[in-house]
Amino acid sequence: MSRSERLLDLIQILRRHRRPVSGRTLADEMGVSIRTLYRDIATLQGQGAPIEGEAGLGYVLKPGFMLPPLMFSDEEIEAIVLGSRWVAKQPDKRLATAAADALAKIAAVLPDDLREDLDATTLLVGPHAEHLETIDLGVVRQAIRDERKLGFLYRDAGGSPSMRLVWPFALSFFDKVRVMVAWCEMRQDFRHFRADRMSGLTATDIRYPRRRQAMLKEWRATLNGPDQSRAKDTSG
Repeated sequence: MSRSERLLDLIQILRRHRRPVSGRTLADEMGVSIRTLYRDIATLQGQGAPIEGEAGLGYVLKPGFMLPPLMFSDEEIEAIVLGSRWVAKQPDKRLATAAADALAKIAAVLPDDLREDLDATTLLVGPHAEHLETIDLGVVRQAIRDERKLGFLYRDAGGSPSMRLVWPFALSFFDKVRVMVAWCEMRQDFRHFRADRMSGLTATDIRYPRRRQAMLKEWRATLNGPDQSRAKDTSG
């Protein structure tokens, strides 16, 4: 690995850590000596990278620092293309278009040799299963971003209907179905709603009273706690 590649890797590692990380941890992850790590930190700081901290206290990269997308490894290119191709085949048309647009923007700023690798990757996404959703998943995603309540008619596995008003905070993409995770006002609990069983979707301007990040954290805790089996079965 060249020194420039090593410096780029160090920046990427720091970007993954939101809190100060020790020089020893960074050196071990990089596979270099602690002395080399300190020299690399000093070099990046001298080149303008906003790395804060010092030996013995740890280092952190200040938020907002952006690197131009000049270099990607083979695996990174394959991951970008494979992920974009998968999203492009999802029933959410706006998200599919956004995936294609993002890939085009990345390709536009890559060096010629990497652009050729991007076009020539052989990792393909197979035919997708037939999707039966009749709702606009873009409306769900917007409600999650805006932290707004959603109303809809839901039919359980037996076909019994019920009107729901929920606080949506996550959307899961499985091969054959999309699942919205939300706090249900009727059940007063977290519930999982299959998109193919939802209809009459109504976006509201009512902001729900909690932050979606807090609900996501609390919901994840139910998946890892003693009520794990119950949490997995709450489909509506």
